[in-house]
Amino acid sequence: MSATEFNQILVSQADFLKPFAINLTRDSEAANDLFQETLYKALANHEKYNAGTNIKAWLFTIMRNIFINDYRRKAKQKTIFDNTPNDYLLNYQQPAINNDAESDMRLKEITKAVDDLPEIFKVPFKLYFEGYKYNEIAEVLAEPLGTIKSRIHFARKLLKEQINRY
Repeated sequence: MSATEFNQILVSQADFLKPFAINLTRDSEAANDLFQETLYKALANHEKYNAGTNIKAWLFTIMRNIFINDYRRKAKQKTIFDNTPNDYLLNYQQPAINNDAESDMRLKEITKAVDDLPEIFKVPFKLYFEGYKYNEIAEVLAEPLGTIKSRIHFARKLLKEQINRY
């Protein structure tokens, strides 16, 4: 069979491969790649096709083999080999221990720092911290919006200076 005849048969019979590729990959982009790779392999190996045999089965086999080989290659790339002597610890499901004392100390430190703020900064900051918006705080305190924003900004700045960071 000549290359031209093979190409004509391939083009006329290739459309049935697209649904099969989508069924294998479950992704349209990956299916298009698989379809193109299948056609490329079929064209590159057209001399291995025996004239008169079922070309659909031959193309299905090529596509399935490409998909399986790609799947195995990707699975192998994700495998991590650990040659350390403590392999038994890799999947050891020990829960983490939470240190409530330290978090309580930090919370007390933050609360004290907020309470030590000057009253002019503390009130708008606490309202903001409780979830009020700038314009709501401005209405409640009967102050201009810009004043409220700057007071909250300065309160944050003072808190950053007062609270020791680890």
